[in-house]
Order: sequence, then structure tokens, then C-alpha cells
Amino acid sequence: MKEDLKKKAEELEQTLEMQLSLAKKESEDWVKVGAAVLVGGAVAFLAVRLLAGKKKRKTEKVLKVLEKEGLLDDEITKKLTKKSDPGFLGRLSAVLLPIAINYGKEQLMNRFNQEQNPSAQHEE
Repeated sequence: MKEDLKKKAEELEQTLEMQLSLAKKESEDWVKVGAAVLVGGAVAFLAVRLLAGKKKRKTEKVLKVLEKEGLLDDEITKKLTKKSDPGFLGRLSAVLLPIAINYGKEQLMNRFNQEQNPSAQHEE
């Protein structure tokens, strides 16, 4: 009886160790994905800030020069500060971005499922 309990305890310890190692491996994958998303978001944010900031500074300079010259009125101010409509690339990116995100999500889930079920790879 005592030996059976020791044997079961050893089996439970081995099972627990396997589960912990699997959890560590899965968490590493999620950390990598999270880091990639965070870096991508930071790069996109910086790119938008840099590109938008240049246009705004140029517009402010033009407005100051026109004001000094006495040529600034409401109509010109509206035209210079009005946001332009998105061009072809803007509309195209609005359509392609959700498609790209969905494709990436599917690839990630397929990879995750393959890691979860290694026996499924051999059956195919």
C-alpha cells in the first residue's frame, strides 16, 4: 500500500513537471507575440507622428508668413488646415489591413494548433 502511494506520488510529480514545462513553453510564445504586437504598434505610432508632424509644422509656418504679409483670411485658413480626403493608397490600406490581420491570426492559430497536436502533423 505504501509503495503504491509512493509510485502515485512520483507519477503525479512527473505529470506536474510536464504540465509546468508545457505552460512555460506556451507562455514564451505568447510573450513573443505580445512583444511583436507592441513593437509593431510603437513603430506605427512613431511613423504616424513623424509624418503628421512635418505637415503640421509646414502649415503653421505658412500661416505665420501669410499673417505677417496681411494676406491671411478665414477662407485661406480653412483651406490650409482642412484635412485632405484619403487618396487611393489610404482607401486601399483600409481594405487590406483587416485582411492582413485576419491572415496573420489564422497563421498564428494554425501554428499554435500544430504545436498543441504534434500527432496531427504525422497523420496528414
